[in-house]
Amino acid sequence: MIGARLLLAALLAAPAADPSGSIEIAVTGVRTAEGRVHVDICPETHFLKEDCPWSGEAPARIGATVVVVRGVPPGRYAAQGFHDRNGNGKVDRNLIGIPTEGIGFSNDAKIRLGPPKFADAAFDHGPGDQRIAFRLRHMAG
Repeated sequence: MIGARLLLAALLAAPAADPSGSIEIAVTGVRTAEGRVHVDICPETHFLKEDCPWSGEAPARIGATVVVVRGVPPGRYAAQGFHDRNGNGKVDRNLIGIPTEGIGFSNDAKIRLGPPKFADAAFDHGPGDQRIAFRLRHMAG
C-alpha cells in the first residue's frame, strides 16, 4: 500500500508534458540565394507587428526555403514572412512604402491594397509538430 501511494505521489508531482511543437514552413517563390528567409508566428494581437513571440529563419534557397519555428504552444496564429536579401532584419520598402523584398502570409492570404487581415491568414496549431506553406509575393522589383 505504501508503494502504491509513493507511485501515485510521484506521478502527480511529475511535470505535465509540454504541448508546444514546431511549425515547419515551406516558403516558395524565393528568387535568389542571397540572405535569409524570416518567418514570424503571431497571435492576432501581434499580427503585422515586429514583436511576434515566435520566429525562425533559414538561409535563402532559390525556389523554396524551409524555416522551422520551435516551441509554439497550441493556439490560433498567422504566419508572416519575408526574404531578407540584405540581412538587415526588416522588410525593405521603396519611397512610397511598397515592399522591395518578397513577402508572404500563411494560407497564401491575398495582399491587395494593403496587408491581409488576420482572419485570412489564420490557422490552428495543436499540440505537437505541424507543416504549413506559403508563397512569397514580389510587389516591386
